[in-house]
Amino acid sequence: MTPVIPDLVSTIIPVWNRPAMLCEAVASVLAQSHTAVEVIIVDDGSTDETASVAEELTGRHPDRVFLLRKPNSGPGPSREAGRLAARGEFIQYLDSDDRLLPNKFADQIRALCEHPECDIAYGITRLIDESNTVLEEPYRWTHRQIPFVYPGLLVDRWWCTHTPLYRRSLTDRIGAWSDMRWSQDWEYDARAGGLGAKLVSCGTCVSEHRQHDGVRQTSGAAWTTDPVRLRNRLRLLKALWNNAVLAGIGETTCPERLHFARWCFAIGRQCSVQGLSTESRELFQLAEQSAGDQREALRGVGLFRWLTHAVGGRTAGRIFGLAERLKRPSAWTLSQSFASNKRC
Repeated sequence: MTPVIPDLVSTIIPVWNRPAMLCEAVASVLAQSHTAVEVIIVDDGSTDETASVAEELTGRHPDRVFLLRKPNSGPGPSREAGRLAARGEFIQYLDSDDRLLPNKFADQIRALCEHPECDIAYGITRLIDESNTVLEEPYRWTHRQIPFVYPGLLVDRWWCTHTPLYRRSLTDRIGAWSDMRWSQDWEYDARAGGLGAKLVSCGTCVSEHRQHDGVRQTSGAAWTTDPVRLRNRLRLLKALWNNAVLAGIGETTCPERLHFARWCFAIGRQCSVQGLSTESRELFQLAEQSAGDQREALRGVGLFRWLTHAVGGRTAGRIFGLAERLKRPSAWTLSQSFASNKRC
């Protein structure tokens, strides 16, 4: 085990082919008013000048910025490599295209000191564009006072990877990052929620999430048509529900459960259209299980199974998907209703 240095914040930045934004991300950490920081850059097999830029940063700040290099395997394994090398009492994850505000660590550490029962401090995040224009503030649900990860996580990942600051003790309990190519940060949050992690908001704006058209490792085919992405989504949904059960959500009745059940049903239909029959069956079972006492409101599962038997999964998925679009709000519309406080 790496010895833990009290008061130190270890900031882990995975990066792939993003040299200019990496410099801004690192600068935002070094500009913190809380000066006890270390930056661990994990170059995930970049093929451009990113590695040399990272080496320059370590040369300029040899006692504060460190570089790890590894073959390309995605953001999760990169964050895990950084976590294992981290020495801080507190852990910060930061994507290379985002930035922290100078007050972040000071405000969130103060909140954790005032609330020793809490494992994670978070604050308000704002959305910016490539020219640094503020598009949304607050962004997502980061302005709310939310004491636990669940049940909100069943509706949306209501903060960004850089929004929370973790106690090292919690990240040790959460364990290794997943190798999922997509939504591995959502799965990580789910495990924190399954452990019953308590949250505290510092109430101030702490980070900036950048909207841009630059390169991303997670780009690719649309998740509704790509079998690899659909299987990844199944893996995420199973993790979300299993950890929700650990958090006690399985013993409650709440609108977030029904939203999640409908989401599982929608992804199950997409799997049917793509011929992923095993995955679709798992998702329909997960939909019914997560709906619980609200199962009667989960319309269509029985009808879809009948259609599948009559005309096959692909055709049933297309027919049912068209009918649903004509009659009901989309999953995105439902998610937005939570985000606008209509149902939360």
